Amino acid sequence: MVTKKRKPKSESKPKRWTQHVMETSNALDLEQGVFTWDNPRRIAKSLKRSAEQSNRRKSSPYHSAMSMLTFHINRAGKKLSQEQRANLEAAKDELRKLYNKEPRSNK
Repeated sequence: MVTKKRKPKSESKPKRWTQHVMETSNALDLEQGVFTWDNPRRIAKSLKRSAEQSNRRKSSPYHSAMSMLTFHINRAGKKLSQEQRANLEAAKDELRKLYNKEPRSNK
């Protein structure tokens, strides 16, 4: 009988695929803890800097930065505090300002 060898924990897949995406994103190299910061403008500036420095992204710097921010908000879901969610939503507005994009209308 042939038995399969188990991989050591350090070699196994991450528990959360979203964590894996955030850590190994092929588009942006994010600063450590960027989504935990309290200042929305600082978050937006960091995302902008990361997106503009990346030569691996497939879309514009604005779209790459906004996509990563939205991905984090959507995947964190209920685990985000109201305060942190508000900071990240405000960071979206700051990112729009940094790229001279129109703010989203609240319908």
